[in-house]
Amino acid sequence: MTLGVIIGNRGFFPDHLAESGRREILAALERAGVDAVLPAQNETKSGAIETRAEARLCADIFKRNADRIDGVVVTLPNFGDERAIADTLRMSGLNVPVLVQATPDTPGLMTIRDRRDSFCGKMSACNNLSQYGIPYSLTTLHTEAPSSPEFVRDLDWFLAVCRVAKGLRRLRIGAIGARPAAFNTVRYSEKILEANGISIEPIDLSEILGRIARMKDDAPEAQAKLEAIRRYASTSAVPEAALMKMAKLGAVVDGWMRQTDVTISAVQCWTSLEEFFGVVPCTVMSMMSENLFSSACEVDICGVVGMHALRLASGTPSALLDWNNNYGDDPDKAVCFHCSNLPKHFFESVRMDFQEIIAGTVGKENTFGTCVGRVKAGAMSYARFSTDDRAGAIRGYTGDGEFTKDPLETFGGAGVVRIPRLQHLLRYICERGFEHHVAANFSTSSAAVHEAATRYLGWDVYWHKA
Repeated sequence: MTLGVIIGNRGFFPDHLAESGRREILAALERAGVDAVLPAQNETKSGAIETRAEARLCADIFKRNADRIDGVVVTLPNFGDERAIADTLRMSGLNVPVLVQATPDTPGLMTIRDRRDSFCGKMSACNNLSQYGIPYSLTTLHTEAPSSPEFVRDLDWFLAVCRVAKGLRRLRIGAIGARPAAFNTVRYSEKILEANGISIEPIDLSEILGRIARMKDDAPEAQAKLEAIRRYASTSAVPEAALMKMAKLGAVVDGWMRQTDVTISAVQCWTSLEEFFGVVPCTVMSMMSENLFSSACEVDICGVVGMHALRLASGTPSALLDWNNNYGDDPDKAVCFHCSNLPKHFFESVRMDFQEIIAGTVGKENTFGTCVGRVKAGAMSYARFSTDDRAGAIRGYTGDGEFTKDPLETFGGAGVVRIPRLQHLLRYICERGFEHHVAANFSTSSAAVHEAATRYLGWDVYWHKA
């Protein structure tokens, strides 16, 4: 990732603080594996930004690198010039997250030679950014050194915020097939999503099935996908004919997504594919999600947006689950389930089998390809977004919990979750009419998702805190 860097300076504070502050912030970014864009040391006084001319110079550098800048760090090794900081961001035209960091003073080094006043300067910088209408994020502590463990954690969080904001602004989603007729709950507004930078590329299932019919069994792409499926999960219970159908389905979907520049997808997973093609697409979708190309069932477009947001924040696969069952009489636990296309990353162990729910209506022989297993224990973040047609906006919720080791005997892919104040969250979901689907991820990423969605995308998102 790449961050623009603005080093604040103010003339009547010691210049050596700006110079050492520059070294410290660049060292912190380098340790995090982050590229930095900023004026060279000799292009401005002390390599920092103080005057209008220096602000314009830095803004021009940001403009030339706009395509690769994911966010901006404003660092205050001393009080800093608040006007120059705000002017730089305004003139650059960047629309990226901004993190404001201030370096603490050291007791015993408070003379005119070494005093920073960054504690105070941060308030002035934030005041000016607020006046200019530029959104910004803050570090956990009001002042923290670039070399501190606190800043390391805050930088990691901010990079996640940048990934989510950037990834959701430039998103193309494939809608593969029509919404299942029984699922009014996954309706969405394509126009509201488009207004927020999210485009939908639809394709009818007949086109997918037509391309499959033209593909020979020995086609290289089909054979490559067949081998990938065999490596992915145990297939001993699955007929060879069903595996070949899955391979062709996966190869066709992969090719279409490349052709249309689609990043993630939502699929009409039942019951058309089972009745007229003879497999469930669960394994194909599981493999896509495992490889970070999130795929949601039942054409839940907004559900896959939540999956993608969590994936961007954490860098790991996401799944779409049902808030499905209570777990005994524990008010903070529930069973999350799907039947299932969960990525392999979610399971203790996984095998491929038939889909027990749909088998009752279309026959077992037409439902092979589901991923069966118990969800492993670990930290869990969840998110849900929806388009609110009456308000013309995107809204949602996010939070953190955990998958537990509590015993559970069922089919499909399922796990027990524990979420503090779960009953409050469930009431919130029902009172506001959210869907029964929720995206989940093995991480603690809700803070980054919430910050990106609310502060930088302007969405109405509730953060369910423990």
